[in-house]
Amino acid sequence: MTYALVLGGGGVTGIAWETGLLRGLREAGLDLTGADLIVGTSAGSVVGAQVATGVPLDDMYLRQLTPAGAKEKPPDLGPLADFFAARAGTLKSQVRPTAEVLAWIGGQARAASVKVTEATRLEVISGRLPVHEWPDRRLVVTAIDTADGALAAWDRWSGVPLPLAVASSCAVPWVYPPVTINGRRYMDGGARSATNADLAAGHELVVILAPSAGLGLTGVLEAEVAELREGGAHVEVVGPDQPAMEAFGPNPLDPARRARSAEAGMAQAPAAAEALAAARGHVGG
Repeated sequence: MTYALVLGGGGVTGIAWETGLLRGLREAGLDLTGADLIVGTSAGSVVGAQVATGVPLDDMYLRQLTPAGAKEKPPDLGPLADFFAARAGTLKSQVRPTAEVLAWIGGQARAASVKVTEATRLEVISGRLPVHEWPDRRLVVTAIDTADGALAAWDRWSGVPLPLAVASSCAVPWVYPPVTINGRRYMDGGARSATNADLAAGHELVVILAPSAGLGLTGVLEAEVAELREGGAHVEVVGPDQPAMEAFGPNPLDPARRARSAEAGMAQAPAAAEALAAARGHVGG
């Protein structure tokens, strides 16, 4: 059975929760890391790149427990929060933003005044990736072209360095600058979908870890799951439980919440392993 692991976006707390959850699931006898395909969006691209390049889960988890340094301050969500508030209703719909809407967001992202440079962000993302070369395993990292709203599904054949691809996937509009690749500028793949799970089409089993599900942004995800199931896939979705949501706090980009979010993922893992019982025989132990 072909198996895809989809890792969704959710900020630094999402990185931590996914990491803790994956480690906890492995300890519960359910190792999700052997997927034929890993799809990573934003936070999920950071986790997915590490998993696909063979970074041990124990090492990944310990990195999340490291206390935030004095220089690690949570960015002001400002205009991004205003955008979410204004579109609260449409964000719950089952329709992805059109290319025109994504291009509008991209224009806003290019024009936004942010406090960090592209070079600084690339340095930060590179520091989160112990391995900078694309793996032999199939890894897809999502981003959005800010000019035309087109989806970029970076992989080892795209000719884009892995840290640059991940940085583009993590370029949250209004918060971080778009990332320049081959003369074009790219932003967070989560602008299209928090999971981009449709890229797992054709696999018989799809397991989706979705930190953003706790925020109620499930409309597009539900549509993606329905589409995958119509195509014959068995689909399992895991979102954060209430303790995990409390660990995330109000700002998913707050590094001070990283350790407790990782621990919340670990704590949720036994229940998640039970919920994923149907997948156990296909993803390894």
